[in-house]
Order: sequence, then structure tokens, then C-alpha cells
Amino acid sequence: MTDPQSGGVHSVQLAIDVLEAVAFSDDELGVTQIAERLKMTKGSVHRHLQTLVQRGYLSQNSTTSRYSIGPKSRLLARHAPEADLVHLAEGPMRQLRDALGQPIVLSEMTPRGALVLHKLAGTSPIEIGVRSGSELTFHASAQGKVMLAFAPAPFRERVLAAPLQRFTEKTIVSPRKLEQELQEVVRLGYASSPEEVARGLNAVAAPIFDAQDACIAAIALVGSIQFLPEKLRPPDVAQLVEAAQQISRKLGHGGRNAEPPPHPKRTSKVRAR
Repeated sequence: MTDPQSGGVHSVQLAIDVLEAVAFSDDELGVTQIAERLKMTKGSVHRHLQTLVQRGYLSQNSTTSRYSIGPKSRLLARHAPEADLVHLAEGPMRQLRDALGQPIVLSEMTPRGALVLHKLAGTSPIEIGVRSGSELTFHASAQGKVMLAFAPAPFRERVLAAPLQRFTEKTIVSPRKLEQELQEVVRLGYASSPEEVARGLNAVAAPIFDAQDACIAAIALVGSIQFLPEKLRPPDVAQLVEAAQQISRKLGHGGRNAEPPPHPKRTSKVRAR
């Protein structure tokens, strides 16, 4: 059976949801906890858990009956390329965090949004941030808007043509307005999303390019709008952009900024909402 919304296989989607719920949790999880998080029945969750345990992707604690990541998942991680994005970004991220004191978040582009890969905590005792494994939308997050601004035109058109969810009164849900903002992101070289995902939360992100000049990721400052105001100081923006450029150079990107693909012209599929 396929999922009509995503075009994927529904049972595979559920199995991945279960695997990710356990993998991205700080603690072992029980069946009830997973079912509540995913809004699934305990019976369905239990069947997927048993399969994942049998294949070695999850492990079950014999004492608590709770689940954690398994040996097959750890083996897959070890087979990942040594020069992975998180490893390459660690140095510039720490330098940026130490200079500005703000939480620093690294996200990678996926077909559905900006996947949070890594986060460095800020120096403030009070912190608002995001968890690794979270997937941020293209239209409402600074990371997503940066990726969308530098994405190929057909991809941007597909995102702009789909319904855009409103999270707060500041969320941009008009494709026309979002298209205009993406043009500004390309011009400035960074994006922000003050209170567009949640009230009191702001993020400012800069693009990371690979050797083929494709925007594959973003580095962002994320925090309370009290400490990360809507209008960021130019020197702080410059340090954020420089950190993104350092990571891009480590990935083999040769220029200071990639030449973005032509911005899509508005079509009949893209209507203001």
C-alpha cells in the first residue's frame, strides 16, 4: 500500500517512524511512549518493533522491556563516509558559538525540509532550541528558506504550489510573498524566521554548498527573540556567513557564494493564499 500524500509505501514509512523515534530519543522508550509520540496503536508499534529487533536495527532491554538503537544501526553509522558533514562543520560551529554565545544548529536538506543533524548549546543558562532529528519546514524556518532559495527552480515550484501550514500569525503562507522573500535571501546570502515557527523563537541561517555548487545544508543561530532579535547586528551576520563559507570550502566548494539557479517565474500553479 502506498501513502497517497508522500507517494511512499505506508508500512515502510511507519517502520522508519518507529526507528527514528527510538534513535533520536535520549532515553530508552517503551511501546506506549512510542505509540503516543507517533499517534499509532500499540499493536502496530509492537509489530514494527519486533521486526526491527529481529533485524538488529533496534535492541530490547530484557530488564525494562524498553527499546534502544541496535547493532545494525550502529554498523551503518560506522560505514558512513569519514568526512561527514557533522565532522567537517564541528570546528566552524564551535568558533561561531564561542564568538556569539548563541546556540548553533547544523541542518541538512531533505525532500521534506531541513533535517537537524547537530546542535551546540549556547552560553546562556536559558536556552530555546531544536533537537537533532527534527525536520523543519521549508517555508517557515530560516534553514528551510535558505535551502529553498538556492534550490533548483522545479523543486521550488513544487514547494510553493503545495499548501503552506501556518504556525503563528507571522508565518508566511502566501506563495507570492514567500517567493519575494526567497529572492531577498539570495541577494543577502542568509535568511531569518522571527517567530514564524513558534512565538518567541528566532533563527538566522546561512547556506552551505558542496563541490557541485548545490546548497545541501545550512548553519543557523537559533534562540529566544529576546537574545536573537529580528534585526541581527551586521557583524554577527558576517560571522555566521563566514562559518557557512568555511564549511562549504571543506566540502570542496570553490567560490565565495554559489551562483543560484534562476529564480522560478510565477506560474498558474503558484497562487496567493
